[in-house]
Amino acid sequence: MIINFNDLELNVALNFKGGEKEYKSRRFDDGKCKIMLGTLESGASIGYHTHEGNSEIIYLLEGEGHVLYDDGEEKLLAGEAHYCPMGHSHSLINRSDKPITFLAVVPEHKMQD
Repeated sequence: MIINFNDLELNVALNFKGGEKEYKSRRFDDGKCKIMLGTLESGASIGYHTHEGNSEIIYLLEGEGHVLYDDGEEKLLAGEAHYCPMGHSHSLINRSDKPITFLAVVPEHKMQD
């Protein structure tokens, strides 16, 4: 399956998950997995949140970001990926003076009985 992000609607979320400024994205969602091409301008962030029922992989395409992850902080550079397993918490922050562009993949996990 090919996903052409240019064909998907641009979504603009203000203060996404309690973050700062705007999170712009083009999203594919088939109910089993979300795949997003996202952008955070300088000073923007995705708020700190916990993944329950899913996990998330963020692959940074352009720029330099910072990830708050559980009790720590990690610098994320273009060409690197951050993984947040189910049950863990994270946030993505752009402290640089240039936009960051990233691919985020959020697969839904089946809950076991």
